[in-house]
Amino acid sequence: MVQHPPLARPRAFRPPQNGGAKADDERYVIPEESRQVRERQERAMQELLIRRCAAAMAVPTNDKSVRGRLRRLGDAITLFGEREMERRARLAQLMARLDIGGQLDRLLRAYEEEVEDEEEEEVQYLFFTEGPKELREARIDIAKYSIKRAALRVQRAKRRRDDPDEDVDAETEWALKQAKGMVLDCSSFGDDRPLTGCSFSRDGTILATCSLSGVTNLWEMPQVTNKIAVLKDHKERVTDVVFSPVDDCLATASADRTAKLWKPDGTLLQTFEGHLDRLARVAFHPSGKYLGTTSFDKTWRLWDVNTGAELLLQEGHSRSVYGIAFQQEGALAASSGLDSLARVWDLRTGRSILAFQGHIKPVLSVNFSPNGYHLASGGEDSQCRIWDLRMRKSLYVIPAHANLVSQVKYEPQEGYFLATASYDMKVNIWSGRDFSLVKSLAGHESKVASLDITADSSCIATVSHDRTIKLWTSNSKEEEGGETMDIDL
Repeated sequence: MVQHPPLARPRAFRPPQNGGAKADDERYVIPEESRQVRERQERAMQELLIRRCAAAMAVPTNDKSVRGRLRRLGDAITLFGEREMERRARLAQLMARLDIGGQLDRLLRAYEEEVEDEEEEEVQYLFFTEGPKELREARIDIAKYSIKRAALRVQRAKRRRDDPDEDVDAETEWALKQAKGMVLDCSSFGDDRPLTGCSFSRDGTILATCSLSGVTNLWEMPQVTNKIAVLKDHKERVTDVVFSPVDDCLATASADRTAKLWKPDGTLLQTFEGHLDRLARVAFHPSGKYLGTTSFDKTWRLWDVNTGAELLLQEGHSRSVYGIAFQQEGALAASSGLDSLARVWDLRTGRSILAFQGHIKPVLSVNFSPNGYHLASGGEDSQCRIWDLRMRKSLYVIPAHANLVSQVKYEPQEGYFLATASYDMKVNIWSGRDFSLVKSLAGHESKVASLDITADSSCIATVSHDRTIKLWTSNSKEEEGGETMDIDL
């Protein structure tokens, strides 16, 4: 058995005597690096504590109350570029810091002042705002109009289904063949500045174009060489133009925050004022009695064409509203905006009945199919989406272009095809049946801003930032003896 030596016991610690103080101080001095690490840890713990406290704080959600509380706490009510949610988060952190710092008295005083002010002001939050009598009458008129139009649409659909002489497939093939035969018929300069919009009159004899110069020109068809009238009254660039579906009047929208109603001879009939920011698009209701406008003030508005009165100020988009369209029956309206949403509104009740999410970038254009239940939308994500109002979801996604889609428009008679304009300098025509590419119209040298289709689908007009107007017609109808599509009135 091997014996091991006893283990040495540790030496007892003895405090230094006299001159050992200096050595002891040197032994226990905290390095600068460790001190900085400790400070960083303390700051991180302090930030974590502030965040936890801020999350537990009762912060008002109303932006007006948030600004008022920031003012009472002695902080800036708003910072440059700050949004509502960012301002609310800043208030929560400020309150948390005051709470952690033991300044509860200051908080309590601010609470008491706020409660006193609320009692004095007696703020009441309404769930709805009662509209004027004119809006109620307009809703009743729209309901009556839409019921008649819907009955006619159903009657026409039943006739097409039951009549043995009606061959829907043959009509569709004929319309797509005409679209596939579209070629450039004529091209003409429309203005000294880039063109922004175009629209055919209801009989297709006049084409209106607008531009960044603030001028709207009316051209005689079929060759856009003879200028009929020049409409000058806007103070800023004109962003859109559209003809009325019931007469020859037309409306223009401008960056000067106004929309105007004109006669074809250039006479100004009405000026619609009320928007707080520049206008984007304008559209007539199918009855011709009402006008819809969209604006960068995050609203779209409905106007009485005869009186010029504002009937409806509609909010709902979180960012600027850009596109607008009315269903052919007149019951529904669609709006699109820079919040990447397309919303469908029931004009008879004023409710937002559908909100379509799918685009990942701003939606610039919407258009209803003549069948009444399909909605097309195009935007900056270069896609064209087809939405089904019955199924409440996206029916088809068309990878339409290589750049943003500036406008989408259905063939106005039966929706046999869909045309899309894009900043990739092309206009594409898609089948309304399976959404396959039928024809690509290339000829512009710059961004295509807008397009329009005549009522008989015999001609497509496009305008571009290259300042030219181009008319596209089908060469196949000449080979077949000039047949045209029958129009149901």
